[in-house]
Amino acid sequence: MRAIKPLMLAGLLALAPLSGFAQESVEGDPDVTIRQEGERTVEEYRVNGFLYAVKVIPKTGKPYFLVRADGDSNFIRADKPDMLIPAWEIFSW
Repeated sequence: MRAIKPLMLAGLLALAPLSGFAQESVEGDPDVTIRQEGERTVEEYRVNGFLYAVKVIPKTGKPYFLVRADGDSNFIRADKPDMLIPAWEIFSW
């Protein structure tokens, strides 16, 4: 029983420095880069150099956002998710 307490304390002290690496704090506003691509305006949103969203503003039509789908550079439209949820009416009274 006496050996358990020092082992637990050593384990906690060994893991304490790793808790600082758990999450990097995000401070400040995102960096926005605005550029023209033909008939549309593209706004890129970055935090600490990491591109996380793109806003596309076409000349005609509604603007839309592209957000990261995974860790790579795959982007999907925020207003049209891949998973379609059925909206059938089962009962009504």
